[in-house]
Parts: sequence; structure tokens; C-alpha cells
Amino acid sequence: MASGPKNPDMSKSKLTVDQDLIRQLAKLLEETGLSEIEIEQDDNRIRVGRGGGRVVATAAPMAAPAAAASPVAAAPSDPAKHPGAITSPMVGTAYLAPSPGARPFIEIGTHVKAGDTIVIVEAMKTMNQITATRSGKVVQIFVEDGQPVEFGEALVIVE
Repeated sequence: MASGPKNPDMSKSKLTVDQDLIRQLAKLLEETGLSEIEIEQDDNRIRVGRGGGRVVATAAPMAAPAAAASPVAAAPSDPAKHPGAITSPMVGTAYLAPSPGARPFIEIGTHVKAGDTIVIVEAMKTMNQITATRSGKVVQIFVEDGQPVEFGEALVIVE
């Protein structure tokens, strides 16, 4: 017997997932404001994400270990390693303006001085002002308003 997704009976069983687990993950998305969450159990991976206000769940067999090498291959083009990169000092949600509907702190081409607020990262219901670490012109913005960010993730590049 073949053991893997090529066996039609196996692929059907892989798609059968615990609906209560998906509901719990969807609830977690709502509570945390995240747009996507993924978990791995045994040889299965379950990803629940929301887009356009609705929650979407997918289940798939885990990728082969060789697929894990792709982020390493992308490392040389990592924008966080750019000398003008300003990175997130924490995990949270990035906001480009001081309040909803307000004018953004920065846009492409904006000249900033060291110490100017460029983004707000909300973490644990606290609004943290992220400031420019150098003076210069904003040449790239990597985040959108309301986007979740990770520690060390590039937010903008100032040259």
C-alpha cells in the first residue's frame, strides 16, 4: 500500500479535520486580531485565515523537509538586513496613522528625521510609537495599516 497523498483514500482522510478545533482557531483569530494561524499535528497542517471578513480553513499534509529550506534561500534578499531598515521591536499590529482615518505618519518619499514617529505597533493593547533611527527619505514601506508584524520584521527603509 502506498503511504502518502497519492493514495486517494489517504488524501480523503487527511482532509477530515476536527471541526471544533477549526472553530477554536477561528475564535482565536477574532480574539487576537490575527489574519492567519497555522498548527501542525502529526503529519497534518491546519491553517485558518480570514480575508474579507470571513474565516477560511485549509488542511493539508505537511510539506517535505526540503521545503523548509526555501526561507533560508531568501535570506540574502531579507529587507531587515538593509542598512536603512527600521524593524519592529516587538510582535504586534502595525498602524500607519495615529488614528483611523487620519493622515499616515509617512508615505514613500517622505523625509524623516531621527526620532520622528513612523509607525505605531500595538502590543497587548498598548500603542508603541516606532521612531526613525536615522534621518533620510522613506523609500519603501513593507507593512499595511492593521497588519500583524513579527519581532525583527522590516517596517520601512529610510535612505
